[in-house]
Amino acid sequence: SEAMSVVNRVTHLGLQSDVFRYVYLLRASIKTKDLVMGRACHSQMIVAGFIPRVFVGNLLMTMCLKCGLFRDARQVFDRMPQRDAVSWNMGLVACLRVGDIAGARTVFEEMPQRSEMAWDAMICEYLQQGELAMCLSLFQKMRACGGCVCSSSLSQKLFSRVVGISGSVGDVNLGKILHSHVLKLGFRLMLHLGNALVDMYAKCGEMDFAQKTFERLPEKDASSWNSILSGYLRNEGTDEVVALFASMNQSSQAPNQFTFALVLSACARLGMVGLGMQVHCSVVKTGFEFNPFCEGSLIDMYCKCNYINDARLLFDKITRPDTVSWTAMISGYVQVGGLQEALKLFLEMWKLGAEPDRVTFATIISACASQGMLDDAQRLFHQLSNPNVVVWNAMISGNAQNGHENEALRLFQEMRLSGVKPTRSTYGSILSVCAHLTDLVLGQQIHSEVIKLGLDKNVYVGSALITVYSRCSIVEDAHEVFVAVDNRNIVLWNAILGCYAQNSDPSKVVELFASLLSSSFQPDEVTYTSILNACACLSFTGLARQLHCNIIKDNRDQSLCVGNALIDMYGKLGNIEDARQQFDLMMLKDTITWNSMVAGYVQGNDVDEAIYLFCQMMWQGISPDEVSFACALSMLANLDALEAGKQMHASAIKSGFELNLYVGSALVDMYAKCASMEEAHNILAQMPESNVVSRNALIAGYVQNDQAMEAIDVFRQMQAAEVKATEFTFSSILVACDGLCGLNMGKQVHGYVIKTGFISEAFLGITLIGMYARCQTSEDACLLFRELNGQSTVSWTAIISGLIQNGLNKKALDFFLEMRSINVEPDHATFASILKACASLAALEDGKKLHSLIIRTGFAFNTHTSSALIDMYAKCGDIVSATAVFNTIDNHDIISWNAMITGFAKNGNAEYALNLFKEMHLESVKPDDITFLGVLTACCHSGLVSEGCQYFKLMVDEYELEPRADHYACMVDLLGRGGYLNEALEFLSMLPFEPDSVVLASLLGSCRVHGNELIGAHIAKKLMDVEPQSSYPYVLLSNLYASSGNWEEVRTMRKIMKEKQVNKFPGCSWIIIGDKTHSFVAGDKCHPESVEVYELLNSISAWIKEEDLVSNYESTVVEEC
Repeated sequence: SEAMSVVNRVTHLGLQSDVFRYVYLLRASIKTKDLVMGRACHSQMIVAGFIPRVFVGNLLMTMCLKCGLFRDARQVFDRMPQRDAVSWNMGLVACLRVGDIAGARTVFEEMPQRSEMAWDAMICEYLQQGELAMCLSLFQKMRACGGCVCSSSLSQKLFSRVVGISGSVGDVNLGKILHSHVLKLGFRLMLHLGNALVDMYAKCGEMDFAQKTFERLPEKDASSWNSILSGYLRNEGTDEVVALFASMNQSSQAPNQFTFALVLSACARLGMVGLGMQVHCSVVKTGFEFNPFCEGSLIDMYCKCNYINDARLLFDKITRPDTVSWTAMISGYVQVGGLQEALKLFLEMWKLGAEPDRVTFATIISACASQGMLDDAQRLFHQLSNPNVVVWNAMISGNAQNGHENEALRLFQEMRLSGVKPTRSTYGSILSVCAHLTDLVLGQQIHSEVIKLGLDKNVYVGSALITVYSRCSIVEDAHEVFVAVDNRNIVLWNAILGCYAQNSDPSKVVELFASLLSSSFQPDEVTYTSILNACACLSFTGLARQLHCNIIKDNRDQSLCVGNALIDMYGKLGNIEDARQQFDLMMLKDTITWNSMVAGYVQGNDVDEAIYLFCQMMWQGISPDEVSFACALSMLANLDALEAGKQMHASAIKSGFELNLYVGSALVDMYAKCASMEEAHNILAQMPESNVVSRNALIAGYVQNDQAMEAIDVFRQMQAAEVKATEFTFSSILVACDGLCGLNMGKQVHGYVIKTGFISEAFLGITLIGMYARCQTSEDACLLFRELNGQSTVSWTAIISGLIQNGLNKKALDFFLEMRSINVEPDHATFASILKACASLAALEDGKKLHSLIIRTGFAFNTHTSSALIDMYAKCGDIVSATAVFNTIDNHDIISWNAMITGFAKNGNAEYALNLFKEMHLESVKPDDITFLGVLTACCHSGLVSEGCQYFKLMVDEYELEPRADHYACMVDLLGRGGYLNEALEFLSMLPFEPDSVVLASLLGSCRVHGNELIGAHIAKKLMDVEPQSSYPYVLLSNLYASSGNWEEVRTMRKIMKEKQVNKFPGCSWIIIGDKTHSFVAGDKCHPESVEVYELLNSISAWIKEEDLVSNYESTVVEEC
C-alpha cells in the first residue's frame, strides 16, 4: 500500500512511471490477493495508456483471476495485441468462469496450439453442463490431434473424466479403447483412473472386466471397493457384494459410510437381516451411526426385511431425519401394507418442515394408487408443480392396476404433452393396459415407438410386449419379441413360457423350458408354475416328478405359488395322494392352496373328501373366495345336491359373493344341473352384470332339462342384448335343436356359426353333424362332414354314430371302411358306435373282424369297447363269445354288468342273468335303471312273474329308482305273458302317465297269445288311438280273432285297414353266408334263388300243417297276408 502511495504521488506530480513499477505492484497484489490494490494498479495503467504486452497482460489476467475479476480478465485478454500459450489458457478460463460457453468455444477454436489443460477445461465444462456427447466428441478430436501424449497427472485426470463419461452413456467399446490407450501410454492404474475404469465397466454391465480391473489395481482405497460393490449391486450381483465386503474386512482398507450403505442395500435385497444387524454393529463401532447415508440405508434394510418395528425405533432416534430417512420409513410402511401409517408419517414430515422430494411423493402416490386410493393420489399429484417421470409412472401404473385403463392412457398423453419423456417403466404400464384391453392396434403402435427409442431390446419392455401379444393370441409376434432381446433375464423367459401356456401350447412350454435349463438362468417360482401346468396338460407324470425333485433341491418346495402349482398338477394328473402329501407338507397355505386341493378331489370323484376339506377350510378361519365357492358349487352340481347347494348359496350371500360374476355363473350352473331352472333364471336376472359364461350356463341348463324353447329364448335375448356368443353357446343351442321341428332353428344357428367364424372350430362342426343326425337329415350331416377341414377321429365317429342313429347301419359300416382306408385311427368311441351297427344288422362276422382290430389297436381292455362287444355278440346270438369278453374285464363297471345281464336276458338265459345280478350285488356295484330293465326282461322271457314283481318292488323301494316307460312296458309284458291279463290291465291303469304304443302293443300281444278277445279289443282300440296309421294293432287283433275262429271280425279288421289306408310293412330277415349277407322280405321275389326258396318254404308249411305243429297256423297266415 505504501508503494502504491508513492506511485500515486509521482503520477499526481506529473512524473512518468515506468512499466516495471506496475509489474512490481501487480505481483504484490497477486501475492497478497489485494483486490483494491490490484484494481487501482489496473486503473492507473489504463489512465497511463499502457497497452498490455504479453508478460504484463498475463500478470493482469492472473491478478484478475486470483481476485475473482473474471470479466476484467476477459477485457484484458481482448485488449492484448499479442498472446502466448499462457494468455490463451487464461482467456479460456476467464470465458468459462463467466459462463460464456460460446466465447470459450471461440477462444478454444482460435488457439494456435491447444494445451492439454485447454482440452481438459473444455471437456470438464461440457461434462458439468451434461452434454456428454460433446465431451466425447472433443476427446475424439483431441486424440486425432495428438493432444494427449505426455504422462502427466493432468492426462490421467483427463482420461478419468472421459472414462467416467463413457460409463455414464453406457459406451463400453469407447471405454475399452480408452483403457487400451491408457495401457499404451504406460499410465499406472492410480487410484482415480483405476477407480474410474472399474466404475465404467460396472455401469456398462461388464462385471467380469470390472472385477479383473479391480484385482489389478496396485492399491485400493474405499472408493475402489465402493466402485466394484456398487457395480455388482447395480447388476443384480447381491451375493458378490456380500462376499466382497467380507474380503474388504480382511484387508487393511476400512469401509466408509458409502460402503456401509451399499452393503446394507444388498442385505435388504437378499432379506439377510442377520448380516444387516452385524453391519449395523460395525456402523456404530466406526462412528457412522448418525451419518445420513447410513441412517437411511439401515432404515431401508430393516423395512425391506419386514423388521418394521426395528426400523421405526432407529428412525425415532434420529434427531433431524433427512428426506432420505423419511422416505425410507414411509416406503417401509407401504411395503408391509401399512398405508395409513405411511400417510400419517408423510403428514408429520410436512408439519416438521421436512421437504419431501420427488421420490417421497412417488412412493406415497404409488402406494395410494396401488391400494385403489386414486383420489388421494390425484390430490398429491396436483401438489407437484413439475412432476418428474417417476411420479407420472406411479400415477399411470396405479390407474392401470386398478382397472382405470382409459385414465392411464389419458395421463400417458398428458405426460408426453408436458415434455416428460416416457421411460421403460412408462411403456411397461401402458403395454399392460393394452394387454388388459386386448388392444392389439395400440400395442403395435407402442411397439413401433419403443423400437424408435431403442427400448425394444429392453427385457422389461420386451416382457410387456410379449404379454400384449399373448393376450391377443398373436404368439408368433410374441416369439419374435423374445428372440430380438439379446440380454434376456428370467422375467423374459417367464413371459414367453406364460405366453405359450396361456395359448394352449404346453409342448412349446416344455421345449422352451429345456432351452432355459441349457442357458445360464435358473428357474424361479414363476417358471416352475408354467412348466408344472404344462406337465399337467400333457400328462407328463415322469417329467413332473423330476421337476418336483429339482424344486426340492432348489429349496423352493415351501414357496406358496410353487406348492400350489404342484397340488394343482398332481390333481390334474390324477395322483391325488401326491397332491395331498404336498398339501400336508406346506407350512403356509392360502385360499388358492385349499381351492387346488378341493378341486383335485372333485376331479378324482372323491366328493366326500372334497366336502370335508372345504368345511375344514372354513373351520380354520380361512375365508373362501369366489374360486372356492365356484368349485364347491360345481361339485354339488355334479352330485345333484340341491339342498347343499342352497346352503352354499346362503354362505355366498353372507360372504358378499352372491352378485360376483364368477360365483353367480356357478350358481346358475348348479341350479340348472339340479333341474331348478326357475332358480337359475332368477339368479341370472339378479346379477348386476352377466356375461356370456353365465348365459351359457343357463342355456346349457335348459337344454339338459329338455326345455329347448326356453334355451332358444335365452339365445335370442343374448342376440338382442348384443352379447357376443361363443362356440360353447352355439354348441349348447345346437343340442336344443332336436327333431324335425328343430331343424329350421338348427340351420339358422349353422348360419350364425359361419358368420361369426366359428365354423373352423372342430367340435362345433361335430356338434352340427349331431344336430342334423338328430333332426333325421342324415344327408345334410354327410354333406357337412365332407366340408369339414381336417377330418379327425372324433368327426368320423360323429358321422358314423349319426348314421346309426337314423338306422343307416350299412352306410355307417361303409363310412368306417372309408375311414380305415385313409389311415384315420378309430378310438374306443368309434368302435363302440360301429359295433352297434353290427349288432343292429346281426352282422356277426363283421363284429368278429372288428373284435380282432380292437385287440390289435389296444382297445380290448377299454370298458366302453368291451361293453359294446358284449352287446354285439349278445344281439347276434353268440352268448358264449359275449361271456368270454365279459370274463376278460378285470374291473367291471356298471356298463359291462348291464350289457352282460341284458345279453343273457334277451337270449333266454334268465337263470344266468339273475345269478349275474346277484354276483354284481355281492361286489357292491349299485344297479341302475338299465340293470333292472335287463333283470325284468329276463324274468319276462322266462315267465318268472313272481320274481319279476319282486325285482320291480326292489328297484322302487330299496334303490329308489324312478321306473321309466320301458320298465312299465316290461312289467305289463311279464304279467301278460304269464296270463295275468286282468292284473296287467289294472297295472296299466296305475301308470303315472298315458301308456305309449310299446306298452299297449305288449299287452295286446299277450291277449293274442292267451286268446282274450275282450281285453284285446279294448287295448287294440287304445293302440289305434295312439298310432292310427300303425298296422300293428289291426294285425294283432286280426290274429286274435283268427285264433278263436272269429273270421267275420278278421274280415272287418282287413276292411277297416283298407278304408284307413293302413299298410303293413313286410317282415324282413337276413343271414350271412361267407362274406355275403342275404336279405329276405315277405312277398319279395327279387332274390336270384327265390324259386327254390319258395318251393322249400311251401314244403315246410305243408309239413307243419300236416303234423299240426302250430295250432294257430291260420292266424300266422293271416298275419302275413
